[in-house]
Amino acid sequence: MRVTHLSLTDFRNYGRAEVELDGGPNLFVGSNGQGKTNLVESLVYLSTGGSHRTPVDAAMVRQGAQAAVIRARLEHDGRALLLELQLNRGSVNKAMVNRAPARPRDLPRHLSTVLFAPEDLAFVRGEPSVRRRLLDTVLAQRTPRLAGVLADYDRVLRQRNTLLKSARASGVRGGGLSTLDVWDERLVTLGSEIVDERVALVDELREPVREAYHAVAGDDHDPRMLPLLSVDGAAPDDEHDEAHERRGDVDAVGTTRDRFAAAVARLRPRELERGVTLVGPHRDDVLFRLNGLPAKGYASHGESWSFALALRLGSAQLLRARSTTGDPVLILDDVFAELDRSRRARLAHAVRDFEQVLVTAAVLEDVPEELRARTVHIRAGRVVAGDDDPAAVESPTGADPA
Repeated sequence: MRVTHLSLTDFRNYGRAEVELDGGPNLFVGSNGQGKTNLVESLVYLSTGGSHRTPVDAAMVRQGAQAAVIRARLEHDGRALLLELQLNRGSVNKAMVNRAPARPRDLPRHLSTVLFAPEDLAFVRGEPSVRRRLLDTVLAQRTPRLAGVLADYDRVLRQRNTLLKSARASGVRGGGLSTLDVWDERLVTLGSEIVDERVALVDELREPVREAYHAVAGDDHDPRMLPLLSVDGAAPDDEHDEAHERRGDVDAVGTTRDRFAAAVARLRPRELERGVTLVGPHRDDVLFRLNGLPAKGYASHGESWSFALALRLGSAQLLRARSTTGDPVLILDDVFAELDRSRRARLAHAVRDFEQVLVTAAVLEDVPEELRARTVHIRAGRVVAGDDDPAAVESPTGADPA
């Protein structure tokens, strides 16, 4: 799978942009704030149903415009496909596939991307929610049906939290909580599936991540991944200490559904006191270890970066192995500036055989030579015409792509 043409209208700082893309590496170069990340953000949105930078669609519509349009031409096995998405201020978004109306949530079925970004360091050093989001993104890409399960769980969780807050405020207890019992059942049903899918994904990722870590770091620091499940007593959102980490090593007894239901019943008094759901996949985490120690707090900056890159690269390897539409498009957004020379070279080597790689950089020299096959210069929301002439700027206006 590769993107052959990207067209943007009123997206971020682009009034209009038309970009031809090649297979293999494509490099976008420009000073900070010129619009490099905006280009790749549009493809991330098409492939995941959301931006990696903002949860608000209106933020991606150019100031003064009422809608932004993203068009991407794809090619796989000689077949072409056109994806179109219109992001509207104040109304629902609209989508088309090959000019036929479609649901925006269906677009990720046709395009898969894996994004590497400076924010990925938070996978190792950040909060549990960042790691949960990483797993859920890969789950939805690997099995699109799970995107609906995740969305349904979020809705049930919000409704249950509303009822818990209401019960706390009114002092309702015992038989007055029959409505909550109904939501408990939905929470356990949906949540158990998510927990099982995440645990299975972590298991599938272990070997690809280990191999990717060695490829990027050049050393084997025994990278490991261990699920920490709230249904088994781990509470990473409350207190991420060694006691909670050890709970993830305990062999669980019974099905996830049975353990989840038991935890919900056990924790209900505390939940009523606090007005919030204390158990479920929204409270889980994954512990990353290097050399037998938690990476968070013990790993060096370089080791943390290597682990974060390995998570992305391992995910890409997993997705390519399961895909029926070819490799995911790899996007390396301002990553090379964060790496030393040796890691830059090893990362470039590790991604060299993917069908298409999109790279952004502020400094051309930060990017290894092998990823500069096609270089496009970006300036103030405009795409420079020509690989080597940053003065020849293409007009931001023009005709729709055919």
